Amino acid sequence: MTRFKDQYNTVIRPALIKRFSYKNPMQVPKLEKIVLNMGVGDAIAESRKMDAAASDLTLIAGQKAVINKATKSIANFKLREGVNVGCKVTLRGDRMYEFLDRLVTIALPRVRDFRGVSDRSFDGRGNYALGIQEHIVFPEIDYDKAETIRGMDIVIVTSAKTNDEGRELLRGFGMPFPH
Repeated sequence: MTRFKDQYNTVIRPALIKRFSYKNPMQVPKLEKIVLNMGVGDAIAESRKMDAAASDLTLIAGQKAVINKATKSIANFKLREGVNVGCKVTLRGDRMYEFLDRLVTIALPRVRDFRGVSDRSFDGRGNYALGIQEHIVFPEIDYDKAETIRGMDIVIVTSAKTNDEGRELLRGFGMPFPH
């Protein structure tokens, strides 16, 4: 069992039951999945950049990245249908908890001028979205071997019904929200 999964079962879950006074233990919010997404718009010209981005995302997540294709053509962006435009990984189970552990304890503190993450990035249903401008903050990526520095989106999907429940769940995991 991972460290964060054990922490959820022993510390966070009882605290959420006490804070929100749930009648049924199945009402307690939990993490469902974490989706990592990396857009690679400049891969239209060179497919080698898409392979590099997908391999970096695979290293970060510990799971093979899936390449996204454009669903329709847009002339203004010089984009054709079926062209590779990004890559994503969906993490569940133990890999999800391990990634969240690395994100909170290692990657986020390595971001330049880091003062915490916004607590306004919830979607109204307890899910949290976060953008990172440099993927090299993860220790799996070697700074010298990275061709370009890419940004990535991280979406944390929870079973929480409200933003307050989702915020308290993530705060229990040590997500650095401002006080």
